[in-house]
Amino acid sequence: MAHAGVRSLKVLARNFKKGFVKVVPKTLDDLWHLYNIILKGDFVYARTTREVKMDVDYSRPQKGKRVSTFFGVGVEDVVWDRSLNRLRVHGRIHDAPENIAGRGSYHTLNIRINKPLTIVKDKWLKHHIDRLERAEQSRAPPIIVVSIDSEEFCIAIIRQYGVDIKVGGKAELPGKLEAEKRVGALQKFFKEVSNALQQIWQDHKCSIVIIGVGFVKTQFFKYLKSETSGLTQSLADVKGVNSSGVAGIKEALRSGVLEKTLKNLRIVEEAKAVEEVLERLGNENGRVSYGSEQTGTANSFGAIEMLLVSDLSIRDASNEELLELEKLMIEVEGKKGRVIIISVEHEAGQKLIGLGGVAALLRFPVT
Repeated sequence: MAHAGVRSLKVLARNFKKGFVKVVPKTLDDLWHLYNIILKGDFVYARTTREVKMDVDYSRPQKGKRVSTFFGVGVEDVVWDRSLNRLRVHGRIHDAPENIAGRGSYHTLNIRINKPLTIVKDKWLKHHIDRLERAEQSRAPPIIVVSIDSEEFCIAIIRQYGVDIKVGGKAELPGKLEAEKRVGALQKFFKEVSNALQQIWQDHKCSIVIIGVGFVKTQFFKYLKSETSGLTQSLADVKGVNSSGVAGIKEALRSGVLEKTLKNLRIVEEAKAVEEVLERLGNENGRVSYGSEQTGTANSFGAIEMLLVSDLSIRDASNEELLELEKLMIEVEGKKGRVIIISVEHEAGQKLIGLGGVAALLRFPVT
């Protein structure tokens, strides 16, 4: 569903041997990619504001003045603030202009869409470079999914990082024996959902997929076709699922019914990888491992074809645990295996957390 109008991460400069990349995030998905690239121990440089005490020879202390400046911060913590569409990068000031005191003190850089930043690492791992390049090349817009049946509805935006639930509600429809009342109530219900959908679509102007149980989804699709000419051009598909509401959206992602529509989104790849782990565990064929100990053993045999690591495991790791994880990822990549970081913002990531946050698809069984 890609189209030329979708912006992607802009890379202004890169030199992995010298350890730096300068980028400009263009979308929320770009901020998510950067959230998974910037780790504790890195350095981030960006323009910011800081309060400066004015050197004025008055007996009464003067209030500080906020000035725009350029800082480098040694990263100690990264927070993704979705409510304000920004990353908050916190740490000690590493580099600052000579006329502004503060080196060694703490500061938070607010990284926003269209704001340039430079990321410096001691070593860029292959999965970091892959993610950066994927963000740079991505032209995949988000997708609006409407899950609707005779009991409830839910509208969500599916982005590269996960499912963003926007609105939902219950349907209060008379029984099928009250045919006339039911028709009127259904039209009222469709109008409510259509109004909510129209508002969300106005903000994003992306493709719409309708999913649901039974015939209501098809009836709603026809209603939109006849009543809302503005949305018609964006109606991409209608698909059947066995669950309603949020559960229906999760089922659609898990089962692959949205795969054609979402083929360019990262979330599909991550969900498929985790489902393959679970399927192999169910088959008991031995070509899978989970947890740090099992996966470490599989790595020692060179058996790992794909290593799955939850983003939460990386961000919440102690310094010692992070070193062990990075060592594992480097070794897997060195043995021609692939590393994929799984977002906990969607169901697949939560399932991986249940397996210890680390799992692997193996080339051969390890006994």
